[in-house]
Amino acid sequence: MFCIGVWKKSFKRVFSLTLTGIICLLCVSMPVSAESEGNNNIVVGVPKDRCPIFYCDEETDEIVGIGVDLMREAADEAGYNVTFETVKEESLKDALDNEEYDVIMPLGSAFSSTSGKASVVSDNLFQTPFTLVTLENYELKELNELHVGMLSSLAGGAETVRQLYPDIEITFFETMNEAVKSLRSRNVDALLHNSYVWSYILQKPSYTNLVIHPTAMFSMDFRAGTLDTPEGREIIERLNDGIEAISDTERQAIILDYTSRQLYQFNLSDYLFRYGPLMIICVLLVILISFRFTLNSRTRHFEHVVKMRKLMDYDPLTEILNINGFRKRVEELLRENPDKSYVLSYNNIKNFKYINDSYGMDAGDELLRFWAECAGKNLTELDAVARIEADHFAMLRYVDDVAKLQDDTQRVIDEVSDYFGDRDNKIRVQLSAGIYVLTGDDHRNINVDRMLDCARLAEKRLQESHKEGCEFYNPEQWKTGKMIADVSGHLFEAIENGEIQVWYQPQVDYENNKVDGAEALCRWNHSKLGWISPGNFIPALEEVGLIYDLDCFVWETVCKDLHKWKEQGRIQSVSVNLSRADIMHDADIPELFRDLINKYELNPSQIHVEITETAYVDNPNLLLSMTQKFREYGFSVEMDDFGSGYSSLNMLKEVQVDRIKLDLHFLTETGDQNKGRIIIRYMVQMAQDLGMSLIAEGVENKEQAEHLQSCGCHEMQGYYFYKPMPSQDFENILTM
Repeated sequence: MFCIGVWKKSFKRVFSLTLTGIICLLCVSMPVSAESEGNNNIVVGVPKDRCPIFYCDEETDEIVGIGVDLMREAADEAGYNVTFETVKEESLKDALDNEEYDVIMPLGSAFSSTSGKASVVSDNLFQTPFTLVTLENYELKELNELHVGMLSSLAGGAETVRQLYPDIEITFFETMNEAVKSLRSRNVDALLHNSYVWSYILQKPSYTNLVIHPTAMFSMDFRAGTLDTPEGREIIERLNDGIEAISDTERQAIILDYTSRQLYQFNLSDYLFRYGPLMIICVLLVILISFRFTLNSRTRHFEHVVKMRKLMDYDPLTEILNINGFRKRVEELLRENPDKSYVLSYNNIKNFKYINDSYGMDAGDELLRFWAECAGKNLTELDAVARIEADHFAMLRYVDDVAKLQDDTQRVIDEVSDYFGDRDNKIRVQLSAGIYVLTGDDHRNINVDRMLDCARLAEKRLQESHKEGCEFYNPEQWKTGKMIADVSGHLFEAIENGEIQVWYQPQVDYENNKVDGAEALCRWNHSKLGWISPGNFIPALEEVGLIYDLDCFVWETVCKDLHKWKEQGRIQSVSVNLSRADIMHDADIPELFRDLINKYELNPSQIHVEITETAYVDNPNLLLSMTQKFREYGFSVEMDDFGSGYSSLNMLKEVQVDRIKLDLHFLTETGDQNKGRIIIRYMVQMAQDLGMSLIAEGVENKEQAEHLQSCGCHEMQGYYFYKPMPSQDFENILTM
């Protein structure tokens, strides 16, 4: 039957074309009116998102599908030339009001347009069963109790659903993805669409857990429609004639043709969903292979670099650094540790040639390896050891503990000296070492060869004296280095244990014979070295950059004492020193002082900040701004050591200070005393004319005090009155 139907259809089309051709030949000279031609052309508006009923062919970009082919058959039978356009409106109700379309599809039945105009529909082209899709293993409720999801473009069909099932709840979605997401979230019980569309949609891999409910809810007619006008009714009547001419066999052939195709086209997300795990495994495998290849390549490269570096920087016999590697390592250590003390030694085995002759070259090589092993036992990451040449070795050692360094050095000497002690022909290995103590300039201008030359020169002097052991190139620097090591390595422990104390030297008003202030000074009773002079530990701390930490301790201790005295009813003022190292370390020192007086509830006038005149010379701009800020915060600023430098008068012109501290030490030993007194008299007068107060320090006898009094300087400080004293002794003076 199907073949016969198709044959009849083909014969009819051939006959129609032939008849049309004959008519055209007979009527070639007869004009066709525009109105007559326009009546045979109709525009059909259809949605294109309902594959396989309506969709856009990717190759031809034309709208195709079951509905298109059936309408084309009906229009052809009715004598229409049909053009299909995609409806731009949100729903078919809206599309009915658009005059661009002659006919709208698909309509299940006649309904009013959005503007309220009546419509007329054609006969049924074919039945479209509407079915529900649910999640797997989901038990549906009664149909009238369901909450279903539909696409908003099916709003016309929703009216039919509500007529059949009045209590059903419907939620509309713009896209199928939104609808499926809602279904999976259990916001709706099922999704409703026609079964032909479901046959296409469910080909999507990620929808494999969706199933079509076996029972159709209803079947909807598939009709064409237009507004109920004379023109509209004429189009529908002609289309009905065409629809009637389509046989059931032709309908089924068209439907079967589209529903049997694999129309769904996979996109990237579909491929990822279906083949994602396999793709991930493949990608990981590729990454693993690439990583393995890269790792092997880098490993080989690293091994090559290590091998080349060993050849360039390491001694093959002892496996310690050679001279080239030693230079690099020393430069690296000194740059990374500019504040640490170091010594460099040049070591030599004096009787190495005799050892080689007596025991052989192999024994000599064993001795060199043993020496390298012993020397490297106690080295840290801050040290370096190298074989320079033959039996000559070099070491760079960090001096953090002088006693430990000496013990390590002696241990190496003892072990290496007795290396051949178990041989029949005992030979004592004779060692000599020249030691060079690095200075601050060595850290700033690193020249490893010059340091080695200095150490070698000291070792050579030792050999020429036919002695063993060690010889220093710069013994005075060694003493300084020992002091730096003892002081810098013990500072914070000393502060915590109370070894460092703040002492006070009273300042007196000579005219009233009354103590009116004090200068805070620092004293250190070292746990191993005993009392250390400030002239020793202060330069040592400045050398390693720790003087700021000491001064911070002094400033806070002074504030604690002032607070304690204030609680006892004694408002006292104290002068504290501010060094140029402090200023270079922290440009916000005025804020630090302000925080301290707030913390200890003091008045800024109780703190007098003494800044040395040389500090102004080093960085005048910084000091000018800092002095101004101190005075703005209410602190008194004093210029310390006035008269001991070379720019005092210039500084008095540039810098605003509250008090000048006159240094009398230049009068104590040499020079013309009469001239000195004249200088003092005019200095006092100058300070008074500049509106600054004056205090003289270093007053050692009554004659000096009387002369200062006669010149108009009444505030004094010095051993003639009081020496620096502990806090408790100063408190006792205040109570007198």
